[in-house]
Amino acid sequence: MRIILFTGKGGVGKSTVAAGTAALAAAAGHRTLVLSTDAAHSLGDAFGARVGPEPTQVAERLFVQQVDAQLRFEQSWAEVQGYLLSVLDVAGVDPVAAEELTVIPGAEEVLALLELRLQALSDEWDVIVVDCAPTAETLRLLALPEALGWYMQRVFPTQQRVMKALRPVLSRAAGVPMPRGTVFDAVERLHAELGEVHTLLSGPSASVRIVMTPEQVVLAEARRSHTSLSLFGYRVDGVVANRVFPAEDADDWRAGWVMAQDAVLAEVEESFAGLPIWRSEYRATEPVGVADLAALATDLYAGADPLAAPTGTGPFRVTRTTEGAVLHLALPGVRRDEVDLARHHDELVVTVGSYRRLLTLPAGLARLQVAGARVEEGELRVRFREPADHGAAAGAGQGRRRE
Repeated sequence: MRIILFTGKGGVGKSTVAAGTAALAAAAGHRTLVLSTDAAHSLGDAFGARVGPEPTQVAERLFVQQVDAQLRFEQSWAEVQGYLLSVLDVAGVDPVAAEELTVIPGAEEVLALLELRLQALSDEWDVIVVDCAPTAETLRLLALPEALGWYMQRVFPTQQRVMKALRPVLSRAAGVPMPRGTVFDAVERLHAELGEVHTLLSGPSASVRIVMTPEQVVLAEARRSHTSLSLFGYRVDGVVANRVFPAEDADDWRAGWVMAQDAVLAEVEESFAGLPIWRSEYRATEPVGVADLAALATDLYAGADPLAAPTGTGPFRVTRTTEGAVLHLALPGVRRDEVDLARHHDELVVTVGSYRRLLTLPAGLARLQVAGARVEEGELRVRFREPADHGAAAGAGQGRRRE
Protein backbone atom coordinates (compact mmCIF):
# COMPACT_ATOMS: atom_id res chain seq x y z
CA MET A 1 0.00 0.00 0.00
CA ARG A 2 1.26 3.47 -0.93
CA ILE A 3 0.71 6.45 1.39
CA ILE A 4 1.35 10.03 0.22
CA LEU A 5 0.91 13.04 2.50
CA PHE A 6 0.54 16.55 1.11
CA THR A 7 1.36 19.55 3.26
CA GLY A 8 2.26 23.19 2.78
CA LYS A 9 1.52 26.70 3.91
CA GLY A 10 -2.18 27.51 4.11
CA GLY A 11 -3.67 28.68 0.81
CA VAL A 12 -1.10 27.17 -1.58
CA GLY A 13 -3.56 24.65 -3.07
CA LYS A 14 -2.44 21.45 -1.34
CA SER A 15 -6.01 20.09 -1.16
CA THR A 16 -6.41 20.51 -4.92
CA VAL A 17 -3.07 18.82 -5.64
CA ALA A 18 -3.84 15.98 -3.22
CA ALA A 19 -7.26 15.46 -4.77
CA GLY A 20 -5.81 15.47 -8.28
CA THR A 21 -3.15 12.91 -7.36
CA ALA A 22 -5.83 10.66 -5.86
CA ALA A 23 -8.01 11.02 -8.97
CA LEU A 24 -5.06 10.01 -11.15
CA ALA A 25 -4.32 6.98 -8.95
CA ALA A 26 -7.93 5.79 -9.17
CA ALA A 27 -7.98 6.28 -12.94
CA ALA A 28 -4.90 4.01 -13.13
CA GLY A 29 -6.90 1.20 -11.48
CA HIS A 30 -5.90 1.59 -7.82
CA ARG A 31 -8.40 1.48 -4.97
CA THR A 32 -7.79 4.97 -3.65
CA LEU A 33 -8.83 6.88 -0.54
CA VAL A 34 -8.10 10.58 -0.20
CA LEU A 35 -8.40 11.60 3.42
CA SER A 36 -8.34 15.05 5.00
CA THR A 37 -6.94 15.64 8.49
CA ASP A 38 -7.23 19.41 8.07
CA ALA A 39 -9.87 20.95 10.34
CA ALA A 40 -10.78 23.34 7.49
CA HIS A 41 -11.96 20.57 5.18
CA SER A 42 -12.03 21.51 1.49
CA LEU A 43 -11.82 18.15 -0.25
CA GLY A 44 -15.57 18.06 -0.73
CA ASP A 45 -15.40 21.47 -2.40
CA ALA A 46 -12.57 20.31 -4.67
CA PHE A 47 -14.54 17.28 -5.84
CA GLY A 48 -17.81 19.20 -5.99
CA ALA A 49 -19.43 16.50 -3.89
CA ARG A 50 -20.95 16.10 -0.46
CA VAL A 51 -18.56 14.01 1.65
CA GLY A 52 -18.42 13.27 5.36
CA PRO A 53 -16.64 11.38 8.14
CA GLU A 54 -16.95 8.01 6.37
CA PRO A 55 -15.38 7.15 2.98
CA THR A 56 -17.70 8.44 0.24
CA GLN A 57 -17.36 7.24 -3.34
CA VAL A 58 -17.01 10.06 -5.88
CA ALA A 59 -15.79 8.03 -8.88
CA GLU A 60 -14.85 4.48 -9.77
CA ARG A 61 -12.29 3.23 -7.22
CA LEU A 62 -12.06 6.73 -5.71
CA PHE A 63 -13.31 7.52 -2.18
CA VAL A 64 -13.08 10.71 -0.12
CA GLN A 65 -13.15 11.06 3.65
CA GLN A 66 -13.06 14.20 5.78
CA VAL A 67 -12.12 12.96 9.25
CA ASP A 68 -14.41 14.03 12.07
CA ALA A 69 -11.60 15.06 14.41
CA GLN A 70 -14.02 15.91 17.21
CA LEU A 71 -15.49 12.41 17.11
CA ARG A 72 -12.03 10.81 17.13
CA PHE A 73 -11.08 13.07 20.03
CA GLU A 74 -14.12 11.99 22.03
CA GLN A 75 -13.46 8.32 21.32
CA SER A 76 -9.76 8.38 22.21
CA TRP A 77 -9.69 11.00 24.98
CA ALA A 78 -13.04 10.43 26.70
CA GLU A 79 -11.65 8.38 29.61
CA VAL A 80 -8.86 10.84 30.36
CA GLN A 81 -11.11 13.85 29.88
CA GLY A 82 -13.71 12.38 32.24
CA TYR A 83 -11.11 12.07 34.99
CA LEU A 84 -9.84 15.62 34.44
CA LEU A 85 -13.40 16.95 34.57
CA SER A 86 -13.96 15.22 37.92
CA VAL A 87 -10.83 16.87 39.35
CA LEU A 88 -11.88 20.31 38.11
CA ASP A 89 -15.38 19.77 39.48
CA VAL A 90 -13.96 19.17 42.98
CA ALA A 91 -11.89 22.33 42.56
CA GLY A 92 -15.08 24.28 41.83
CA VAL A 93 -14.30 25.15 38.21
CA ASP A 94 -17.30 26.16 36.09
CA PRO A 95 -18.39 23.15 33.96
CA VAL A 96 -18.18 25.07 30.68
CA ALA A 97 -14.68 26.35 31.50
CA ALA A 98 -13.65 22.86 32.65
CA GLU A 99 -14.73 21.42 29.30
CA GLU A 100 -12.46 23.88 27.53
CA LEU A 101 -9.54 23.27 29.89
CA THR A 102 -9.57 19.50 29.26
CA VAL A 103 -9.14 19.88 25.50
CA ILE A 104 -5.46 19.84 24.54
CA PRO A 105 -4.67 22.46 21.84
CA GLY A 106 -4.11 20.69 18.54
CA ALA A 107 -5.25 17.31 19.89
CA GLU A 108 -8.04 16.98 17.37
CA GLU A 109 -5.65 17.24 14.42
CA VAL A 110 -3.30 14.75 16.04
CA LEU A 111 -6.03 12.23 16.78
CA ALA A 112 -7.25 12.53 13.20
CA LEU A 113 -4.18 10.51 12.29
CA LEU A 114 -5.69 7.56 14.14
CA GLU A 115 -8.28 7.35 11.38
CA LEU A 116 -5.43 6.97 8.89
CA ARG A 117 -4.16 4.05 10.95
CA LEU A 118 -7.58 2.35 10.86
CA GLN A 119 -7.89 2.80 7.11
CA ALA A 120 -4.38 1.48 6.52
CA LEU A 121 -5.14 -1.60 8.62
CA SER A 122 -8.44 -2.24 6.81
CA ASP A 123 -6.68 -3.60 3.71
CA GLU A 124 -9.32 -1.92 1.53
CA TRP A 125 -6.99 0.48 -0.24
CA ASP A 126 -4.03 0.33 -2.62
CA VAL A 127 -3.32 4.05 -2.20
CA ILE A 128 -4.10 6.49 0.61
CA VAL A 129 -3.57 10.18 -0.12
CA VAL A 130 -3.62 12.47 2.93
CA ASP A 131 -4.52 16.14 2.73
CA CYS A 132 -2.76 17.37 5.86
CA ALA A 133 -3.29 20.48 7.93
CA PRO A 134 -1.06 23.50 7.14
CA THR A 135 2.64 23.01 7.77
CA ALA A 136 2.96 24.02 11.43
CA GLU A 137 0.07 21.79 12.49
CA THR A 138 1.41 18.92 10.39
CA LEU A 139 4.83 19.07 12.02
CA ARG A 140 3.31 19.15 15.50
CA LEU A 141 1.10 16.26 14.51
CA LEU A 142 3.95 14.13 13.12
CA ALA A 143 6.32 14.88 16.01
CA LEU A 144 3.90 13.84 18.75
CA PRO A 145 4.21 10.02 18.60
CA GLU A 146 7.94 10.08 19.31
CA ALA A 147 7.66 12.76 22.01
CA LEU A 148 4.87 10.84 23.73
CA GLY A 149 6.96 7.69 23.46
CA TRP A 150 9.73 9.27 25.55
CA TYR A 151 7.24 10.17 28.28
CA MET A 152 5.66 6.72 28.23
CA GLN A 153 9.02 4.94 28.54
CA ARG A 154 10.66 7.22 31.11
CA VAL A 155 7.95 8.80 33.28
CA PHE A 156 4.67 6.97 32.88
CA PRO A 157 5.58 3.60 34.48
CA THR A 158 6.87 5.29 37.66
CA GLN A 159 3.92 7.68 37.81
CA GLN A 160 1.49 4.79 37.42
CA ARG A 161 3.07 2.82 40.29
CA VAL A 162 3.14 5.85 42.60
CA MET A 163 -0.48 6.77 41.93
CA LYS A 164 -1.62 3.20 42.53
CA ALA A 165 0.16 3.09 45.88
CA LEU A 166 -0.97 6.52 47.09
CA ARG A 167 -4.52 6.60 45.68
CA PRO A 168 -6.31 5.65 48.96
CA VAL A 169 -4.27 8.10 51.07
CA LEU A 170 -4.48 11.05 48.68
CA SER A 171 -8.17 10.57 47.97
CA ARG A 172 -9.01 10.78 51.69
CA ALA A 173 -6.55 13.55 52.51
CA ALA A 174 -7.19 15.89 49.59
CA GLY A 175 -10.67 14.87 48.54
CA VAL A 176 -9.47 14.80 44.92
CA PRO A 177 -10.26 11.68 42.89
CA MET A 178 -7.14 9.79 41.86
CA PRO A 179 -6.87 8.31 38.34
CA ARG A 180 -7.90 4.68 38.07
CA GLY A 181 -6.41 2.00 35.90
CA THR A 182 -8.76 2.73 33.03
CA VAL A 183 -7.29 6.22 32.70
CA PHE A 184 -3.76 4.86 32.43
CA ASP A 185 -5.00 2.19 30.04
CA ALA A 186 -6.48 4.89 27.79
CA VAL A 187 -3.20 6.81 27.70
CA GLU A 188 -1.23 3.63 26.98
CA ARG A 189 -3.64 2.70 24.19
CA LEU A 190 -3.34 6.15 22.65
CA HIS A 191 0.44 5.94 22.83
CA ALA A 192 0.49 2.52 21.15
CA GLU A 193 -1.80 3.65 18.34
CA LEU A 194 0.21 6.82 17.67
CA GLY A 195 3.37 4.69 17.67
CA GLU A 196 1.85 2.57 14.91
CA VAL A 197 1.05 5.74 12.97
CA HIS A 198 4.67 6.89 13.24
CA THR A 199 5.94 3.50 12.06
CA LEU A 200 3.50 3.56 9.17
CA LEU A 201 4.34 7.07 8.00
CA SER A 202 8.11 6.75 8.37
CA GLY A 203 8.17 3.42 6.51
CA PRO A 204 9.46 2.84 2.97
CA SER A 205 6.01 3.01 1.33
CA ALA A 206 5.09 6.42 2.76
CA SER A 207 6.33 9.88 1.82
CA VAL A 208 5.50 13.57 2.13
CA ARG A 209 5.12 16.08 -0.69
CA ILE A 210 5.47 19.78 -0.01
CA VAL A 211 3.13 22.04 -1.95
CA MET A 212 4.13 25.67 -2.41
CA THR A 213 3.57 28.70 -4.59
CA PRO A 214 6.55 30.55 -6.12
CA GLU A 215 6.80 33.22 -3.42
CA GLN A 216 9.73 34.01 -1.15
CA VAL A 217 7.78 33.71 2.10
CA VAL A 218 6.27 30.39 1.06
CA LEU A 219 9.66 29.07 -0.08
CA ALA A 220 11.20 29.93 3.28
CA GLU A 221 8.53 27.90 5.08
CA ALA A 222 8.91 25.03 2.61
CA ARG A 223 12.64 24.87 3.37
CA ARG A 224 11.98 24.74 7.11
CA SER A 225 9.37 22.03 6.56
CA HIS A 226 11.84 19.91 4.61
CA THR A 227 14.37 20.16 7.42
CA SER A 228 11.87 19.43 10.19
CA LEU A 229 10.23 16.51 8.40
CA SER A 230 13.66 14.95 7.85
CA LEU A 231 14.58 15.56 11.49
CA PHE A 232 11.65 13.39 12.59
CA GLY A 233 12.40 10.66 10.06
CA TYR A 234 9.82 11.35 7.33
CA ARG A 235 10.75 11.07 3.68
CA VAL A 236 10.08 14.05 1.41
CA ASP A 237 9.89 12.68 -2.14
CA GLY A 238 9.06 15.81 -4.10
CA VAL A 239 7.95 19.43 -4.20
CA VAL A 240 4.96 20.82 -6.07
CA ALA A 241 5.29 24.40 -7.32
CA ASN A 242 1.66 25.38 -7.76
CA ARG A 243 0.00 28.33 -9.55
CA VAL A 244 2.92 29.13 -11.82
CA PHE A 245 2.09 31.87 -14.33
CA PRO A 246 2.49 30.69 -17.96
CA ALA A 247 5.05 32.75 -19.85
CA GLU A 248 3.25 32.65 -23.19
CA ASP A 249 1.39 35.78 -24.30
CA ALA A 250 1.84 37.51 -20.96
CA ASP A 251 0.86 41.16 -20.74
CA ASP A 252 3.06 43.63 -18.86
CA TRP A 253 1.40 42.91 -15.51
CA ARG A 254 1.69 39.13 -15.83
CA ALA A 255 5.19 39.43 -17.30
CA GLY A 256 6.29 41.00 -14.01
CA TRP A 257 4.84 38.05 -12.12
CA VAL A 258 6.51 35.61 -14.48
CA MET A 259 9.91 37.20 -13.85
CA ALA A 260 9.40 37.23 -10.09
CA GLN A 261 8.24 33.59 -10.07
CA ASP A 262 11.14 32.50 -12.28
CA ALA A 263 13.58 33.93 -9.75
CA VAL A 264 11.89 32.02 -6.90
CA LEU A 265 11.67 28.82 -8.95
CA ALA A 266 15.42 28.98 -9.55
CA GLU A 267 15.86 29.05 -5.75
CA VAL A 268 13.43 26.15 -5.41
CA GLU A 269 15.58 24.04 -7.73
CA GLU A 270 18.65 24.91 -5.66
CA SER A 271 16.96 24.43 -2.27
CA PHE A 272 15.53 21.02 -3.12
CA ALA A 273 18.31 19.68 -5.31
CA GLY A 274 17.93 15.94 -5.88
CA LEU A 275 14.15 15.98 -5.47
CA PRO A 276 11.58 16.11 -8.28
CA ILE A 277 10.11 19.59 -8.69
CA TRP A 278 6.67 19.35 -10.29
CA ARG A 279 5.12 22.53 -11.70
CA SER A 280 1.43 23.28 -12.05
CA GLU A 281 0.47 26.31 -14.12
CA TYR A 282 -2.18 28.78 -13.07
CA ARG A 283 -5.34 27.62 -14.82
CA ALA A 284 -7.96 29.83 -16.42
CA THR A 285 -10.65 28.33 -14.18
CA GLU A 286 -10.63 26.66 -10.80
CA PRO A 287 -10.40 22.86 -11.15
CA VAL A 288 -13.50 21.33 -9.56
CA GLY A 289 -14.65 17.76 -10.01
CA VAL A 290 -12.88 14.49 -10.73
CA ALA A 291 -12.24 15.18 -14.42
CA ASP A 292 -10.70 18.63 -13.85
CA LEU A 293 -8.59 17.38 -10.94
CA ALA A 294 -7.28 14.41 -12.94
CA ALA A 295 -6.42 16.76 -15.82
CA LEU A 296 -4.49 19.04 -13.45
CA ALA A 297 -2.55 16.09 -12.03
CA THR A 298 -1.82 14.73 -15.52
CA ASP A 299 -0.23 18.05 -16.50
CA LEU A 300 1.53 18.32 -13.15
CA TYR A 301 3.34 14.98 -13.26
CA ALA A 302 3.93 15.19 -17.03
CA GLY A 303 4.27 11.45 -17.57
CA ALA A 304 6.09 10.69 -14.31
CA ASP A 305 4.60 8.04 -12.04
CA PRO A 306 2.74 9.94 -9.30
CA LEU A 307 2.82 6.85 -7.08
CA ALA A 308 6.52 6.02 -7.46
CA ALA A 309 7.92 4.80 -4.14
CA PRO A 310 10.56 7.02 -2.53
CA THR A 311 14.12 6.00 -3.28
CA GLY A 312 17.20 5.95 -1.08
CA THR A 313 17.71 4.88 2.49
CA GLY A 314 15.58 7.55 4.15
CA PRO A 315 16.58 10.43 6.45
CA PHE A 316 18.23 8.16 9.04
CA ARG A 317 20.97 5.59 8.46
CA VAL A 318 24.07 4.15 10.10
CA THR A 319 27.30 3.20 8.36
CA ARG A 320 30.12 1.14 9.86
CA THR A 321 33.74 2.29 9.97
CA THR A 322 36.99 0.71 11.11
CA GLU A 323 36.80 2.73 14.35
CA GLY A 324 33.09 2.26 15.02
CA ALA A 325 30.18 3.80 13.15
CA VAL A 326 28.71 7.01 11.74
CA LEU A 327 25.10 8.05 12.28
CA HIS A 328 23.66 10.04 9.36
CA LEU A 329 20.56 12.21 9.87
CA ALA A 330 19.38 14.26 6.90
CA LEU A 331 19.00 17.95 7.77
CA PRO A 332 18.69 19.69 4.40
CA GLY A 333 19.31 23.43 4.33
CA VAL A 334 20.72 23.63 7.86
CA ARG A 335 23.89 25.50 8.86
CA ARG A 336 26.28 24.20 11.50
CA ASP A 337 25.36 26.89 14.01
CA GLU A 338 21.68 25.96 13.83
CA VAL A 339 22.17 22.45 15.24
CA ASP A 340 22.60 21.59 18.90
CA LEU A 341 23.55 18.04 19.85
CA ALA A 342 23.63 16.36 23.27
CA ARG A 343 24.17 12.77 24.43
CA HIS A 344 22.17 11.40 27.34
CA HIS A 345 22.79 7.71 28.02
CA ASP A 346 21.28 5.83 25.04
CA GLU A 347 19.74 8.92 23.43
CA LEU A 348 20.89 11.73 21.18
CA VAL A 349 19.07 15.01 21.68
CA VAL A 350 19.08 16.88 18.35
CA THR A 351 17.74 20.44 18.34
CA VAL A 352 17.20 22.42 15.15
CA GLY A 353 15.59 25.81 15.70
CA SER A 354 12.42 25.30 17.72
CA TYR A 355 12.23 21.55 16.99
CA ARG A 356 13.86 18.89 19.15
CA ARG A 357 14.10 15.17 18.56
CA LEU A 358 15.06 12.58 21.16
CA LEU A 359 16.71 9.92 19.06
CA THR A 360 17.03 6.55 20.80
CA LEU A 361 20.25 4.94 19.62
CA PRO A 362 20.31 1.37 18.32
CA ALA A 363 21.94 -1.07 20.74
CA GLY A 364 25.05 -1.25 18.55
CA LEU A 365 25.60 2.51 18.92
CA ALA A 366 24.43 2.98 22.50
CA ARG A 367 27.52 1.17 23.85
CA LEU A 368 29.90 3.40 21.83
CA GLN A 369 31.33 6.82 22.62
CA VAL A 370 30.60 9.94 20.56
CA ALA A 371 33.89 10.84 18.91
CA GLY A 372 32.72 13.94 17.05
CA ALA A 373 30.00 15.42 14.87
CA ARG A 374 29.58 17.73 11.92
CA VAL A 375 26.97 19.05 9.53
CA GLU A 376 28.05 18.27 6.01
CA GLU A 377 26.31 17.93 2.63
CA GLY A 378 22.88 18.43 4.12
CA GLU A 379 23.13 15.92 6.94
CA LEU A 380 24.26 15.61 10.52
CA ARG A 381 27.05 13.06 10.85
CA VAL A 382 27.83 11.80 14.33
CA ARG A 383 30.94 9.61 14.69
CA PHE A 384 31.01 6.83 17.26
CA ARG A 385 34.00 4.77 18.38
CA GLU A 386 34.70 1.92 20.73
CA PRO A 387 35.23 3.15 24.33
CA ALA A 388 38.75 2.94 25.71
CA ASP A 389 37.38 0.94 28.63
CA HIS A 390 34.10 0.14 30.31
CA GLY A 391 34.42 3.14 32.61
CA ALA A 392 34.73 5.44 29.65
CA ALA A 393 31.66 3.88 28.10
CA ALA A 394 29.67 4.50 31.25
CA GLY A 395 30.90 8.07 31.43
CA ALA A 396 29.86 8.80 27.87
CA GLY A 397 26.28 9.36 28.95
CA GLN A 398 26.51 13.15 29.28
CA GLY A 399 27.71 15.89 27.02
CA ARG A 400 26.58 18.67 24.72
CA ARG A 401 27.98 19.82 21.44
CA ARG A 402 26.92 22.64 19.14
CA GLU A 403 27.69 21.87 15.52
